[in-house]
Amino acid sequence: MKKSLLALTLGGLGIGITEFVMMGLLPDIAKDLNITIPQAGHLISAYALGVVIGAPLLVVIAGSYPPKKILMVLMLMFTGFNAFSAFAPDYNTMFAARLLAGLPHGAFFGVGSVVASRIAEKGKEAQSVSLMFAGLTIANVIGVPLGTYIGHNYSWRYTFVIIVIVGIVTLLSLKSWMPALPATKNRDLGKELNFFKLPESWLIILMIAIGTGGLFSWYSYIAPLLTEVSGFAANSITYILVVAGLGMLVGNFIGGKLADKISPAKATLTLLIAMSISLLIVHYVSGNQVMAIIMTFVTGAIAFAAASPIQMLMINTAKGSEMLAASVSQASFNIGNALGAFLGGLPLAAGFDYTSPVSVGSIMALTGAAFAWMLIARTKRVTKLNYA
Repeated sequence: MKKSLLALTLGGLGIGITEFVMMGLLPDIAKDLNITIPQAGHLISAYALGVVIGAPLLVVIAGSYPPKKILMVLMLMFTGFNAFSAFAPDYNTMFAARLLAGLPHGAFFGVGSVVASRIAEKGKEAQSVSLMFAGLTIANVIGVPLGTYIGHNYSWRYTFVIIVIVGIVTLLSLKSWMPALPATKNRDLGKELNFFKLPESWLIILMIAIGTGGLFSWYSYIAPLLTEVSGFAANSITYILVVAGLGMLVGNFIGGKLADKISPAKATLTLLIAMSISLLIVHYVSGNQVMAIIMTFVTGAIAFAAASPIQMLMINTAKGSEMLAASVSQASFNIGNALGAFLGGLPLAAGFDYTSPVSVGSIMALTGAAFAWMLIARTKRVTKLNYA
């Protein structure tokens, strides 16, 4: 791996830990801040809101600067706001800290995706992007379980100290290893914002927000699914989540290779259909512990295999607005996070069992696949008209 890509992977690792570890630390944070667990859950929403706001906004503000400088400033923000989280004395301060910590998330992945594709070997752009997203998967294999363990047994504040350390190491790595790519010359912000006028852009945004929401409809309720339906002990969930993380790690690299081989659009369509089928299987086999573990790995692999193809699809669609488009895709992922958790919770509120969110997720993934198919069909039609 190129050292420049390793710096991006480290950034993905830190961001992955701070995003996903909150789900395991909610009881500890709630107890320490003297709030309810539902109130603590709002801290997850605060981070997601920060991502949605910060992703396009920061790229628009900083887009005319050299990519290396943008990435370093974003990581400095990330490190500082997570340090703020570590020392937050009450709920309101913590809410503000989580909101601010989410701001650089999407912009970092957006700018980082474009940088990774530019420094990649010809024909290996998606694989290069997947190396950056590998940080997210490593976070789920190692960082999140470790952070959860430390939070449970010592203090959740120490978990955020670890995130700050990862942020500092990433900053030093970016400074030392990231090449000084030139800034965008003669930048036309109005032209970049024309990205939002393209029908293809909105098809991709809808595809991400709804299709990947299927993943979060499953993952948001995976703990009660495994304990109430599969019959696992509560203290074994952390280890099973490591299995999901390993699946994500494997799937991430498969997705990059697949996108480079058959095109990002076709890879995305294939993987969203596979995700829908996988979630449907989870619905029917979760009562069997062996099959539940197998499908936890498989579903994690398929879900994260779609990450780099989707990012490359967005970049390829938005010529001249690549950084903005790539950051918008990250905002869309977080909309999918909130949407999947919300829609997946509706059947539970209606009295259905813990397999019902997975069925909702399957429908969402299939709907995302429909948008991917519409995008491919529209692209073929436009290409034929242009060459007619």
